[in-house]
Amino acid sequence: QGDFEAVQAIARAVRGPVVTGLSRTALKDVDRCWEAVQDAEKARIHVFIATSENHMKNKLKMTPDQVKTEAASAVGHARGYTDDVEFSPEDASRSDFDFMCEVLQIAVDAGATTLNIPDTVGFAIPEEYAQRFRSIRERVTGDYVLSAHCHDDLGMAVANSLAAVEAGARQVECTINGIGERAGNAALEEIIMALRTRKDYYSRFSTGIDTRRI
Repeated sequence: QGDFEAVQAIARAVRGPVVTGLSRTALKDVDRCWEAVQDAEKARIHVFIATSENHMKNKLKMTPDQVKTEAASAVGHARGYTDDVEFSPEDASRSDFDFMCEVLQIAVDAGATTLNIPDTVGFAIPEEYAQRFRSIRERVTGDYVLSAHCHDDLGMAVANSLAAVEAGARQVECTINGIGERAGNAALEEIIMALRTRKDYYSRFSTGIDTRRI
């Protein structure tokens, strides 16, 4: 309830950016997510379900086929509310790559417009994470934006995020001061300043963020 009220307040107050609510694949959760964001000027529903063997077996207690069905159902349901739907295969960095790509393709076919690749347990290293992004772009067809979401368990959340940007990500999910569960998430201000300070290297990228407001 606290999350719902916070997202709803942001959706009603903030104009300009896309305001996104995060939802599990249960259809009632998707309904509740839309209720929270529906007053936003630009609203998005972000649905997720785990695709790693560990999480499917031990957390979801679902088969791979059940996960594929859930992904299609949730994305399709979300598209009934908005054209802006994001999908995440939770624990992507430990997921079987072929299976994960199957689920991502199902999500795109059902209407997802952003594919977020989360390093949920902070397991990835930069080159490995970047290669996943490059390979997804080759394997999953359709019109979508790739997104990175990194945790800092091994101290590489920012490095992994920047590697993903180089490999095709055009959205980075990050937090102020790296705040987040367990060891935290990628720090927004470090990503922004890396792109700006090393403009010689990251010449193709910009954020449009006013760094004087950090």
